[in-house]
Amino acid sequence: MANAAAESQYVTFSLENECFAVPVEVVREILDHEDSFRIPHGPDYLLGLRDVRGQGVPVIDLRLRLGMSRTQKTPHTRILVIDVPIDGRSLSLGLVADRVFEVTSFRCDAIEAAPDIGIRWQSDYIAGVVRRAGDFVVIVNLAKLFSGSDARALGNVTTSMENA
Repeated sequence: MANAAAESQYVTFSLENECFAVPVEVVREILDHEDSFRIPHGPDYLLGLRDVRGQGVPVIDLRLRLGMSRTQKTPHTRILVIDVPIDGRSLSLGLVADRVFEVTSFRCDAIEAAPDIGIRWQSDYIAGVVRRAGDFVVIVNLAKLFSGSDARALGNVTTSMENA
């Protein structure tokens, strides 16, 4: 039983050719990609809203949010519907991923800190890095990635659409 406590489960997915992961407990469901209801004047990474079981959920192009190129829809493109705990509440978001791989366990002692490259760079969204099969998996800290003004803006989009 001690071994189970030394591991955490993650959903792994790809963006471009890189592998990322989020804790399985924040993932509500994984959906096929569908076009979203566009929201005018939103940030470039906000693709719009999608109805998820009666709830308007903002859909985010995670590649754009991380400074990568825009997602190109393929038959493998998926949306991870997540519930991110931010500022004492839960923010529901849909994250577009190029492909979702699996739910996997990582040993807690195998998770390394974000790399130090000698200069300040925006890496606070990286909860850790895991080496796997000669490659790396970046664990995303969603609360850090969508904190502050991002969370307020995305929360306002959902609230204004629910009140319309």
